[in-house]
Amino acid sequence: MELVTGATGYVGGRLVRRLRAQGRPVRALVREPGRLKPTDGVTAVRGDLLAGSGVEAALDGATTAYYLVHSMEPAGPGEDFAARDRRAARRFAAAARAAGVKRVVYLGGVAPAGGPLSPHIASRLEVEEILLAEAPGATALRASILIGAGSASFRILVRLIERLRLLPLPAWRANRTQPIAERDAIEFLARTPTLAATAGRSLDIAGPDVVSYGEMIERIAEEMGVGRLPLGLRASLTPPASAVVAAVTGQPVELVRPLMESLERDLLPRDAAATAALYGIEPLGLDRAISRALAEWERHEELAAR
Repeated sequence: MELVTGATGYVGGRLVRRLRAQGRPVRALVREPGRLKPTDGVTAVRGDLLAGSGVEAALDGATTAYYLVHSMEPAGPGEDFAARDRRAARRFAAAARAAGVKRVVYLGGVAPAGGPLSPHIASRLEVEEILLAEAPGATALRASILIGAGSASFRILVRLIERLRLLPLPAWRANRTQPIAERDAIEFLARTPTLAATAGRSLDIAGPDVVSYGEMIERIAEEMGVGRLPLGLRASLTPPASAVVAAVTGQPVELVRPLMESLERDLLPRDAAATAALYGIEPLGLDRAISRALAEWERHEELAAR
């Protein structure tokens, strides 16, 4: 039995479908079981990692546990999102160890090579450190931007391209990253507990293309078949820019601001090619990943710019 936390979220939901396609029984820890689509072979357990409710029952009998939760919601008085994530990770690791779980798998974010970390990335790395130190057989996978129809980062970029003919691009447009197709990220997650060599390790996963954020936006626009005029700005302007982006895209500023803060440095993997070879995966190129993501998007909702 494999436990998936965050099963009603974007990555968790895709992973559940991938595991079931291979016939692997799944248990889902969710705060609201009614939000989980009924699926043969998937058992929902009501629980809350922050409150600690239902966690022990969800882990009972599980051999693998996927930790796919990360909060960027507004925090209550006296506690920020990093403190909540820290508390939830420690509680989960202790419960997994007590339940005799053999493997814990976590999906976090690629870290910049040096210099200060954004609060968003710092929190993800802290959760990784907690799980690697305290959870049994833990593996932490780090990814940059996921290219998929449900990816928050990708959706923000697509909505900006769709709704703005003139695209103001802050100074971070020249920073580089190495995006990964959603399909490949899910495949890395699914294969991790089957590979003993991944236990106790932190591994970066990525597609084959290194691009600047500006170039990635241009390639998304090209795949959408629209012409957009980029306007380069000299400063990052993250606080005011995040408010504007949130208003244009319809996303909460609490989500947009930490994502934009993460763009202020290069986010490049340590050795994604070696990780792909270890897993036997050949990741999709960026253009193919974008094309697949847009095609899935349009099967469910219209893109006005197309």
